[in-house]
Amino acid sequence: MMENFTPVSALIGGGLIGLASGLYLLLNGRIAGISGIVGGLLSPSKDGSAMIERIAFVLGLIIGPLLLMSGTSIEAQSVVTSPLPVIIAAGLLVGIGTTIGSGCTSGHGICGLSRFSLRSLVATLSFMAAGFITVLITRHLLGVA
Repeated sequence: MMENFTPVSALIGGGLIGLASGLYLLLNGRIAGISGIVGGLLSPSKDGSAMIERIAFVLGLIIGPLLLMSGTSIEAQSVVTSPLPVIIAAGLLVGIGTTIGSGCTSGHGICGLSRFSLRSLVATLSFMAAGFITVLITRHLLGVA
């Protein structure tokens, strides 16, 4: 169960995420919520600089890990074994949830909690509870791997 316990890299990664989201808020005055940034790409506004900023942010999310893996011996460890329809359904449910919750785990869990937002605390606790219940039902009660 603890074969993937990596506290040093988790601490470094968490620190970098915190630093990046803090700098994003400080320099741009905006919350670094991924669903809001990607949603802004899907429904473009008339503000061209905001669009360039969103594109750069998303490209950074994709290119950053690729650069890390190309320059080090680190390899991607995630393996997706779920069928494509399940992945599509999960993505749609996440999209619906972030719309209903007015944000995603990064916006509420990282940026909102660091600003002591009560709304973000409730949202983050709801996200976590939903995740715990989903794992309980799918993995432990239904036996789906």
